[in-house]
Amino acid sequence: MRDDTWLAEEFEATRPRLRAVAYRMLGSHADADDAVQEAWLRLAGGDHDRIENAGGLLTTVVGRVCLDRLRARRRRGEEPIEASAATAVDDDPADHSVLADSVGSALLVVLDLLGPAERLAFVLHDVFAVPFDEIGEILGRSPEAARQLASRARRRLQGSDPDADADIERQREVVDAFLRAAHAGDFEALVRLLDPDVVLVPDAAATRMGALRETVGAHAVARALSGGAQGAHLAIIDGLAGFVWAPAGRTRGVVEFTVANGKIVALRVTGDRERLQSLDIVAVEP
Repeated sequence: MRDDTWLAEEFEATRPRLRAVAYRMLGSHADADDAVQEAWLRLAGGDHDRIENAGGLLTTVVGRVCLDRLRARRRRGEEPIEASAATAVDDDPADHSVLADSVGSALLVVLDLLGPAERLAFVLHDVFAVPFDEIGEILGRSPEAARQLASRARRRLQGSDPDADADIERQREVVDAFLRAAHAGDFEALVRLLDPDVVLVPDAAATRMGALRETVGAHAVARALSGGAQGAHLAIIDGLAGFVWAPAGRTRGVVEFTVANGKIVALRVTGDRERLQSLDIVAVEP
């Protein structure tokens, strides 16, 4: 029989990820800590024998807590405490450690353009690779509706409508430059293209195929990818530039990019066959 001690151990093992999810959702470390604690209180003392995936359940509950808080914040017209400070980080190591679990200061700013449901769908899916059926459950919507929310969020993050074409072209230029630098092993060029707090998130299938793991920070991500991406080609994935691996014409993996203010703030590596089949992928001739 599973008791609260078992759940507490699972919770502590998952806490860094839960805190990262909450911070990206709420934009405040204090609010993130409160949300994670509230998620624990919601689950403690319940029937744990039916839990099959503790990490997934904890992520779901944290997502619901954050969604409630974002909606309440919007009703009150509030902003996260740390929103104005997100771009004011200097080179103090202590400051960098505080932001080590963030998507990046640039993305935190532009995420405030999104509504609560869009923000949750985008963060959970595009950054943490949570499936749309689980996101739909959190939102009380269908998986397809959750997919549409994430897609709309991506479009909004590209900029206002008058500048959307220019923003998409700029995104492609950044991704193309990153691919060339990765092929060449140009470490410094890679670092220049990355936001200081960029996050690299491979899904489980991509992790099994290689040595990639979740990585945060420009230098760490550049080290992980410098000299890599061999065999990868530029492609348009759901309307945005990315990488695709398709040996013998069969797509085996993709990398999707989130670009803000001319910097790459998130890279998401997908090897899951089912999700790959759901993507609209158009190869770009070299």
